[in-house]
Amino acid sequence: MEVFIDESGIHKQTDHSSIALVYVTCGDAEEVAWRINEIEQRLGIKAFHWAEYNWKMRVRFLEAVHSLPFSVKVALVRNPVDVPQWFEFSVTHLIVERNIRKVVIDGKKPKWEERRLKKVLRDKGVSVSKVRGVRDESEPCLRLADALAGLLRSYWDNPTGPHAKRLYALYQNKITARFMGGQTAE
Repeated sequence: MEVFIDESGIHKQTDHSSIALVYVTCGDAEEVAWRINEIEQRLGIKAFHWAEYNWKMRVRFLEAVHSLPFSVKVALVRNPVDVPQWFEFSVTHLIVERNIRKVVIDGKKPKWEERRLKKVLRDKGVSVSKVRGVRDESEPCLRLADALAGLLRSYWDNPTGPHAKRLYALYQNKITARFMGGQTAE
């Protein structure tokens, strides 16, 4: 099992922030990455990033990747947020598996985030050598995590919005755990 972590909206002072943990089974991680690259080529985009595309492309990308074998765990919290504490709490409660081959986080994150993640994993008995910070351009599954973090934050900020509502309904069966403000939402 490989875990790809991205968050959305932590810089905002209103609405919600989200952290999405995208789980891809060990045997399928390379296949998922290959298929994401193929989907991006077919859509005529270089590398998907939520903030860089409009809803039309977001919908096309998320509909295309939906059939891939992955599941999502998400934590949502209302802004403004104490990022270090929130991140550590979310990862502590969402990563419960022990058979994790690697954990990948967005390489644009500060070093304190990687150090805190390593500490949380060490406390849970997961090897810290498995944590890598990479740029989302080089890791297709991290782009998938970015898309899902953006979608979930958008849905929680505006649950009646037509695009987010429809896509959230599509992805509901892929979401295996939801935490809202430190409390279980579902």
